[in-house]
Amino acid sequence: MSYVIDRRLNGKNKSTVNRQRFIRRYRDHIKKAVEDAVSRRSITDIEHGEQISIPGRDIDEPVLHHGRGGKQTVVHPGNKEFVAGERIPRPQGGGGGQGAGKASNSGEGMDEFVFQITQEEFLDFMFEDLELPNLVKRHLTGAETFKTVRAGISSEGNPSRINIVRTLRSAHARRIALSGSSRAKLREVKAELERLRREEPDNFSDIQLLEAEMQRLSARIHRIPFLDTFDLKYNLLVKHPNPSSKAVMFCLMDVSGSMTQATKDVAKRFFILLYLFLKRNYDKIDVVFIRHHTSAKEVDEEEFFYSRETGGTIVSSALKMMQEIMAERYPANEWNIYGAQASDGDNWNDDSPICRDILIKQIMPFVQYFTYVEITPREHQALWFEYERVAEAFGETFAQQQLVSAGDIYPVFRELFQRRLAT
Repeated sequence: MSYVIDRRLNGKNKSTVNRQRFIRRYRDHIKKAVEDAVSRRSITDIEHGEQISIPGRDIDEPVLHHGRGGKQTVVHPGNKEFVAGERIPRPQGGGGGQGAGKASNSGEGMDEFVFQITQEEFLDFMFEDLELPNLVKRHLTGAETFKTVRAGISSEGNPSRINIVRTLRSAHARRIALSGSSRAKLREVKAELERLRREEPDNFSDIQLLEAEMQRLSARIHRIPFLDTFDLKYNLLVKHPNPSSKAVMFCLMDVSGSMTQATKDVAKRFFILLYLFLKRNYDKIDVVFIRHHTSAKEVDEEEFFYSRETGGTIVSSALKMMQEIMAERYPANEWNIYGAQASDGDNWNDDSPICRDILIKQIMPFVQYFTYVEITPREHQALWFEYERVAEAFGETFAQQQLVSAGDIYPVFRELFQRRLAT
């Protein structure tokens, strides 16, 4: 089978199909490049496009050419050193090249093929097969999205929605109804006229009267309009509420003094990845940002990612604020509630059991999914072990992972939000 590759510029998206086919063919290469890019990028450019390099040997394409055939006669130039049948000795020293570089023993190689993927394509690969776990339909109040559906035929409407078939059918029925009696009389007159012409051809007076009556009835029938405003029928379209799941994500970030700048940077990158995922994949979702040290504070997106406020560590303050906001603004019977917490694990000595109790009694019974990521290369501390007890009680809806460096963010993120098969 031969393939013809369109190499023209992508004017007016003429080569979009070829590009999509190319991306599908080298999906594994692109996906690996995206994973590497996420781990090395800074916070500000994590969602931009990326240059993808593919080894040249992996992009071989069929080439159309003429095969060798028939008889060929080739004349080679002569020489003064050798004659037919002599053996040519191998050059001494291993090579006769004139290059100035050194040889390599690493085998053959080929140049890499480099191309640019767009921001949309980058995000598609980055969030492929990811979803919010346990997302269910909730009772909707004040739905804001609607979808237009057909609801039969109406006598009034927009001219662009006119139903041609129904309109012509209505016009035809109207003409039949209005001209029914005239057509019946016309048939009677025609029959009588034919009888007179056959039986009484000399009765000119009656024949003329019947012909005049025929003309009058025909004119009366033709005066009925072919199409009247009464006949116009339109497709009726109505708006129905579009059922959608309402969800809220609570982002809890530790900004205490034990969190170094590098640790905070990893936490911010995790939450930026989470924020991009939510805004791209879900139309109606609220995000609540909570920063905490010894006290918790609900902040906006700008302050959450860029504020430099710091202090001691009391993790339970953030959990208490989350519970209060849930009770005040997000009733569990209407909202899918999610939580994501990032910390280095350091906490006030007596506060970790309080965090466990708040989660088990006041938060976990009402949330769809809660994740905890601990950013530390050290051994786990009391908070981690208390959260393990939460995981034992809520294994399906609670998950905890450890982050050591920025390179662990994307694999851990995919592990936490991997699409799971329905059971």
